[in-house]
Amino acid sequence: MSASVTGSIAPTEFVTFRLAHQWIGIPVLIVQEVLMTHRIAHVPLAQEAIPGLLNLRGQIVTAVDLRSTLRLPPRQADADYMNVVVRYEGELFAFMVDDVGDVVSVDADAIEPAPSTLDERWRTATSGIIRRDRDLLVVMNVPELLKLELIAI
Repeated sequence: MSASVTGSIAPTEFVTFRLAHQWIGIPVLIVQEVLMTHRIAHVPLAQEAIPGLLNLRGQIVTAVDLRSTLRLPPRQADADYMNVVVRYEGELFAFMVDDVGDVVSVDADAIEPAPSTLDERWRTATSGIIRRDRDLLVVMNVPELLKLELIAI
């Protein structure tokens, strides 16, 4: 996948999810599935944003706490969450998110560049912004998002 979603000709579909009060979209083509809260086996000495691993039908999946990665306030310990499982470079990652929304189809010209005033982490991991009726949808660049915490990959 290219570093930016802008410039494509056909409409692009995004899976949407919420972190804190922000709606985020990632390309539907890399999403393998969505799971309810799943048991995580904690890994000692892992980065803060990697709470552990999931066993998904015999496949090992790295859990990624996007709140930590994007420097958002932590969720309450007893709060439910969902996992958006993505495949990147042959590995599976489960993004821990607050809620999953719809799949949206967006024309390329509706994706605006991310403002330069964003926090550096957000700016690095953001491909663009989509204005919606009631809110903004931040389009994430998944490879860059993973690099923020997974430099060793």
